Amino acid sequence: MITCYLKYVIDPYKLKEFEHYAKLWIPLVNRLGGAHHGYFMPHEGANNIALALFSFPSLATYESYREKMAADPECQAAFAYAEETRCILSYERSFMRPVFE
Repeated sequence: MITCYLKYVIDPYKLKEFEHYAKLWIPLVNRLGGAHHGYFMPHEGANNIALALFSFPSLATYESYREKMAADPECQAAFAYAEETRCILSYERSFMRPVFE
């Protein structure tokens, strides 16, 4: 299993817009073969950092997801929403291997 960790730098004045964006992606990732673990919004501490975690059985499965995502109209609409609202300033993506036991 591989887990994608996304760290977003968001506009703290557009939390509502980012939360809407996040809620768009959760069912999309799940529909396209992943298991979304949720988005984590600022609460205390930094007001401009949000996180997302989602897993795939393998890196190959994730790459297949990326191909499907590029052709999916709902995914493209979600990307367009983020661009239109400018709620995301930047992000970084890392892949991790979870340890459960």
